[in-house]
Amino acid sequence: MMKKISNYFAIPLAICSVLFMSLKPSPSLDVAMYSTEGLELDFTVQHELASITEASETHLSNPFKKKHAYFPYIGKTYTGFKEAVGFKESRGNYFTVNTLGYLGKYQFGAETLKLIGIYNPNHFLSNPELQEKAFLANAERNKWILRKDIKRFIGKKINGVLVTESGILAAAHLAGPGSVKKFLRSYGSQNFSDAYGSTVTHYMKKFSGYDTSSIIPDRKAKAVL
Repeated sequence: MMKKISNYFAIPLAICSVLFMSLKPSPSLDVAMYSTEGLELDFTVQHELASITEASETHLSNPFKKKHAYFPYIGKTYTGFKEAVGFKESRGNYFTVNTLGYLGKYQFGAETLKLIGIYNPNHFLSNPELQEKAFLANAERNKWILRKDIKRFIGKKINGVLVTESGILAAAHLAGPGSVKKFLRSYGSQNFSDAYGSTVTHYMKKFSGYDTSSIIPDRKAKAVL
């Protein structure tokens, strides 16, 4: 009989105990344990590093979010200039040949390569370092040929486009320095256009304002590894 009575009270007692424990207030939080008083928190982070860190944290916290690519800022430097030209010519592909037979990242023709000392197109196409040397050598040669026109026309507007040194050099890469001379001296009336429709005016505008001062005019410039 006593066993039945104890069983009768045991279940309600257990329920009451669980409710009491769940409703019992938890100890108060001691915020002093989390104080930052006395810590050195006055510091800065470079903008570029902060951007990369923020991007990394975003990707880790939510892998389903759209990912963004971060690249070093090269802006209007010489590196920015040659990379912009390379992207326009071939999307930066060192190993491509277009339908007219122009080669590599900067789409050189075989005859232009000969002018800067390259006589093996296959070797040129397989060698990114040589292609970079070729771009610089060609720019140096073109800058020497166009040196007088650069001094004469920089700062003027032709066909609504401000003439800059980088625009002239980019246009010379497209059309050759002779075509650029004709364009400048005719004040835009002789506007060369290649087989794909790219014009001197377009290149003048698209590649305007880069710092190409590091390109030294050199009549005999060669691409040498």
